[in-house]
Amino acid sequence: MLEAVASLLPQASAEVDRIRAVFEAQRANRWNLSRSTPAERIARLRKLREAIIARREPLAEAIHQDFRKPAVEVELTEVHPTLEELNHTVKHLKAWMKPKRVATPLTLKGASSHVRSEAKGVVLILSPWNYPFQLLVAPLIAAIAAGNAVMLKPSEKTPHTSRFLAKLVRDVFPENEVAVFEGGAEVAEALLQHPFDHFFFTGNPHIGRKVMAAATKFLSSVTLELGGKSPVIIDESANLKAAAEALAWGKFVNAGQTCVAPDYLYVPASKQQAFLEAFKAVLARFYGETEAERQASPDFARVVDPAAWRRLKEVLDRTVAAGAKVEAGGTADGPSRYVSPTVLSGVTTKMPIMEGEIFGPVLPVLTYERREEVYAHINEGGKPLALYVFSQDSKMVEEVLQHTTSGGVVVNNVLIHVANPNLPFGGVGMSGLGNYHGHYGFKTFSHERAVMVQWMKSLAAVFFPPYRGKAQEWASRATRMLE
Repeated sequence: MLEAVASLLPQASAEVDRIRAVFEAQRANRWNLSRSTPAERIARLRKLREAIIARREPLAEAIHQDFRKPAVEVELTEVHPTLEELNHTVKHLKAWMKPKRVATPLTLKGASSHVRSEAKGVVLILSPWNYPFQLLVAPLIAAIAAGNAVMLKPSEKTPHTSRFLAKLVRDVFPENEVAVFEGGAEVAEALLQHPFDHFFFTGNPHIGRKVMAAATKFLSSVTLELGGKSPVIIDESANLKAAAEALAWGKFVNAGQTCVAPDYLYVPASKQQAFLEAFKAVLARFYGETEAERQASPDFARVVDPAAWRRLKEVLDRTVAAGAKVEAGGTADGPSRYVSPTVLSGVTTKMPIMEGEIFGPVLPVLTYERREEVYAHINEGGKPLALYVFSQDSKMVEEVLQHTTSGGVVVNNVLIHVANPNLPFGGVGMSGLGNYHGHYGFKTFSHERAVMVQWMKSLAAVFFPPYRGKAQEWASRATRMLE
């Protein structure tokens, strides 16, 4: 398996040698790109859009080869949100690029003020393996829209998709505009040695710290899209059937390998049994009644690699040994990297499954008597990337919002906030730094430049030295106006 993966990737040394040449070429071209018109940027984005639409089938095949992701999930979670982002950006880009007039204080009368959005320059995007197409192309769209040159590094864990992306980009863009670099840690480390004007990373906090260190070294701006344990709270008023359907889909799509997947669930103790029955019924409908049917289901993906499979099996085994009950699933097959859709009850906050982000198809169910204990547990850990609430009580929802914090919140559903380009997507604290999508992505890859033009004689002249007489009088008057 490892040999097969390695054969798909170019030699790391060749990619490392290529990095400096491409970086210098992009630096030389950055001013041409930054001065490009809305029409020119839109033309680039439309060319990318046409290429994506024409290659949907080979894209689906590439991702399926990497971790058996179903074609429908590729359409729904890779292609559709990317095209949505493209269409939204093309529609609004001209307005985003237009300088924005801002007010000028009376004391600065005779001047006008505006803000220009300018490209940052040459930017680096490091993307993960779990949504290998969407999580690379979505920030790329924003970077192109803002007028940047872009260097891209997809994950080596999905080599078929990385190879697809490299060819897609080569066919659409010249290297001095956009370039892809394949390979493993050696290539990533080589990229981080260069003074990019912005670093954009999606992945785990361990690598995120390395990216942050590189950005700090060059005093560059940085966006970190990380993860964490995204909690779910169900209250007494929730529609349990609807909650079960949403959670079964949101937890098990992509085999649970989603940064905003529901990580663990809190349900009132009095509602636990009813919820578990509803959830298991949905699970049977989605993937089959038996373990054999679920393992054979074409609608369920696989864990990305043997190391991830071993990690999941170990934490599952340790949690069951600690007293958790397997309500459904619990099967793990190493050769096929299969971990069945699994639900655990009897889970406590001290069990192994609650120690870190699960990033797999295992849902721990915890019970509560008082919501305050739920808030306390959520707030003890790192601030989550997402938080989900199922309730028909608007006051309860507001209470949750006031007692917790997270990158995003969805009420009575899961994951869907990621698909709205009008909302910022990003984390807070340990779950990330900065955001993107839609206009927020354009701003992430732009420098907002303040411009002030003096059209008439400045009133500020009355404050010029020597500081006595009228200068002193006008300074006092100006301050009193603000009292």
